[in-house]
Amino acid sequence: MIGVNLTAWILGPLLGVMTFLFIFRIILTWYPQVDLNRLPFNLIAWPTEPFLIPLRKLVQPIGGVDITPIIWVGIFSLLREILLGQQGLLTMLSRIN
Repeated sequence: MIGVNLTAWILGPLLGVMTFLFIFRIILTWYPQVDLNRLPFNLIAWPTEPFLIPLRKLVQPIGGVDITPIIWVGIFSLLREILLGQQGLLTMLSRIN
């Protein structure tokens, strides 16, 4: 069970940080004049852009608004709940003795 606990210990913060970064990315879309190649904005753009590029090919902007960061917030929140929530898979596995 050490492997399950270690996985949960790593995945929890990772999924939380990614959700947090995508929420900041949503806020940055409200300011189109922001240069995402300059500090501190590139610290938000660098880890999120690899996720956004393939999804932008599938989901076109709606009314000129890029909704792909919103979709990723939903995906990461769902993954966190499925794996680490109160009835999550990793949570239930860690309770088995």
